[in-house]
Amino acid sequence: MTEDERYMKEAIKQAKKAYALDEVPIGCVIVQDNKIIARGYNRRNTDKNALAHAEISAIKKASKKTGDWRLEDCTMYVTLEPCQMCAGAIVQSRMKKVVIGAMNPKAGCAGSIINILQMKQFNHQAEMENGILEKECADMLSTFFKELREKKKLNS
Repeated sequence: MTEDERYMKEAIKQAKKAYALDEVPIGCVIVQDNKIIARGYNRRNTDKNALAHAEISAIKKASKKTGDWRLEDCTMYVTLEPCQMCAGAIVQSRMKKVVIGAMNPKAGCAGSIINILQMKQFNHQAEMENGILEKECADMLSTFFKELREKKKLNS
């Protein structure tokens, strides 16, 4: 198992926490000096907060841990391609690199719809890698949405 796969497995563990809350299973970890310094998972419905995305939660925790809003020497591992809000927060936090599990063709802003992480117009660009444990990340999301559709069908 590669280092990227090992850390993505940790992000998947976070996504499973969201899944257990009936949240869209998205998880994230932030690594600095080969150590996980922050973890996050989707909690939008639980917290009744549109900002409660895995990446935002992890960035907040990492900034608190490091005592700085700049995360220039950190790598984020996230199970699903970040949305526009999270991609913007990643750029704002000066994250060095983002490793993505599954891409999100409907809402992803790290290459699917637009690539906010690497826009030359901004004063910071993050390195990026995708497809790490892609099948495992994508399958968890597919299963979640399939179950959600079945629940809705039963309740209507």
